Amino acid sequence: MKKIALFASGSGSNVENIIHYFRTKNVSVAFKIYGNNPHAFVFERAKKLAVDTYTFTKSELQASFVLDSLQAFQPDWIVLAGFLLKFPEHIIHAYPNKVINIHPALLPKYGGKGMYGMHVHQAVLDNKEKATGITIHYVNEHYDEGGIIFQQSVNIEDCKTADEIADKIHVLEHHYFPEIIEQLLTRNT
Repeated sequence: MKKIALFASGSGSNVENIIHYFRTKNVSVAFKIYGNNPHAFVFERAKKLAVDTYTFTKSELQASFVLDSLQAFQPDWIVLAGFLLKFPEHIIHAYPNKVINIHPALLPKYGGKGMYGMHVHQAVLDNKEKATGITIHYVNEHYDEGGIIFQQSVNIEDCKTADEIADKIHVLEHHYFPEIIEQLLTRNT
């Protein structure tokens, strides 16, 4: 059985979508949801989905607590899906080329510290971009600088607000993120 550790800080729509995707496939996957915000809606989703969770503080992430939990779970992949904290180097080094993230823009544009969620979409809108998209990439010690695995663009010339851009990005995320994760899982069997 394959195992995926899912890290999230907020609502967890990508987390839920990934879990639903694999539950409809012929790939046997166990999940564990990790989060730094005990009040995040992702934990309500986890209860509904009957998935184990692990909540931690920022200092516990930097110490060995989260790594110890990961080593006990033994994930094949660590997937950051709306996780807002900088991922610690000691975990990245313990799981080389096994930690991936989804970013709501076409990196290297609109990446880096502070560029997440609506901040990205507003910057894209303010710069009058005609297209944006998603980037799935490996995680390294710098924000949004790991090797790119996949990108998909979408035309946003008809978008008048950051919310409209966000809606288009969510469609891309929900369609492509689970597919790319499945490819990574099955590629290494």
